[in-house]
Amino acid sequence: MTQSLTERASSWSAARPTEVDPRGPRFAAALTTVVLALVLVLASTWVGLAFLAIQVVVFAIGAFAGPAASPYGRIYRRFVRPRLGPPAELEDVRPLQFAQQVGLGFSVVGVVGLLLLPVLGIVAVAFALAAAFLNAAFGLCLGCEAYLLLRRARPARPSSTH
Repeated sequence: MTQSLTERASSWSAARPTEVDPRGPRFAAALTTVVLALVLVLASTWVGLAFLAIQVVVFAIGAFAGPAASPYGRIYRRFVRPRLGPPAELEDVRPLQFAQQVGLGFSVVGVVGLLLLPVLGIVAVAFALAAAFLNAAFGLCLGCEAYLLLRRARPARPSSTH
């Protein structure tokens, strides 16, 4: 028996987590902070560009498949999470996924900038670094806050009651 493309897509999306341990994204933000700091230090070299390209891939996976599917999320689940107690609460994945999309945007601008206009690349990477650091050090996810502000600004949907 074969599944239609729609059935496969819905079973795949149903298998994706809708809530995550909030310590995982903070761990990922700490790794991102280290990577982006290295990018700034090595910005004028191919090594800096390579680190940023790797970070673009990490953000892309988190943006489209969810933070738990990203390499940093997998590292957290495999090596860090088993050593911790259960989380006090879980966090909705949608703001985190939006934050990954924002990070992806800044890192893509960073790559293009480092290749064509280095000052643009450095500024984009510095903004992404600042956001990652705030999340890692203080638990303040700027992309998540932006997501919530955008959700509040969206007009309410009309109810479907008859």
